[in-house]
Amino acid sequence: MITKIPQEKKIRFALVGCGRISNNHIEAILNYPDESEITAVCDINRPISEKVGTRLKAAHYSSYEEMLEAGGFDVVVLMTPSGIHAKQAILAARHGFHVVTEKPMATRWIDGVEMVKACDDSGVRLFVVKQNRNNTTLKLLKNALDSDRFGKIYMVVSNVFWSRPQEYYDSAKWRGTWEFDGGAFMNQASHYVDLLDWLIGPVESVQSYTSTLARNIEVEDTGVMAIKWRSGAIGSMNVTMLTYPKNLEGSITILGEKGSVRLGGVAVNKVEHWDFLDSSEEDKLIKSASYETTSVYGHGHTLYYKNVIEVLRGTSEPQTDGREGLRSLELLVATYLASRDGRKISLPLNN
Repeated sequence: MITKIPQEKKIRFALVGCGRISNNHIEAILNYPDESEITAVCDINRPISEKVGTRLKAAHYSSYEEMLEAGGFDVVVLMTPSGIHAKQAILAARHGFHVVTEKPMATRWIDGVEMVKACDDSGVRLFVVKQNRNNTTLKLLKNALDSDRFGKIYMVVSNVFWSRPQEYYDSAKWRGTWEFDGGAFMNQASHYVDLLDWLIGPVESVQSYTSTLARNIEVEDTGVMAIKWRSGAIGSMNVTMLTYPKNLEGSITILGEKGSVRLGGVAVNKVEHWDFLDSSEEDKLIKSASYETTSVYGHGHTLYYKNVIEVLRGTSEPQTDGREGLRSLELLVATYLASRDGRKISLPLNN
């Protein structure tokens, strides 16, 4: 039984890892001043944790274990390297704290499973951040799919053509490593892999090629994946971090029996094609749904935290909990297994 946090009490968040994504979380939480507050921050770089903690008037730590022992919060938010999410989430759960973790929830399948089990055993919530699902463009697309406007889905193609120079990987020792980061699929394209399952449905099997063509890293900077869904639809995903000279495209195209849609821009932020056999009131929203962005993160963190707060109050169900997070992790792991072994990988995975 998970204890609800009463309405009269602010939900207190502790932020772990004060890197490039942290400002999105900070701004999102601060959008709900009557409901939430940030009471602690932690980063292994002490000057950074002191700077952020001072700005937020929050306790600051360079030791994660010390922060957990001190307490004074309800939820731990993990924005650390992906490879240590599992260890940190399990430790937080055992201390009785709810967990919000950035994508991917883990880099290994068994670690993701253990995260879910630990939170279940401790009676706490596990949230996996999938903020792109809140983008207006994607919500319109999801509604069209749920309303069966496409009819039978025939083909789906997703492209992530972004740029990550060598300096990006050199900026931290964990970047571009198998243990802590994962490659172009696992890290940069993780949200797009999530869309393949969330929008289209369960995947039957995948085949893939991955390669390290230009960056001095352990993992892939480029890859392609062929996908077959249980519905019979087929498709592909093409990913590279070598686009010259900057991020070019983050897109998904869906071709169906009665409709065709392409969401593009650098982060599925533009409706580039929208055509259905039938008409709908939602078609009037197409022009206003597109938005300009200089960030590949989208604008969904604020709405994501709205759901987190409502779930912890006991008034809503989670958008993406640990089990939902496992769905995209399973597809990611299958992609790497297919590339490594040179064969088709069927889902679900065997433990």
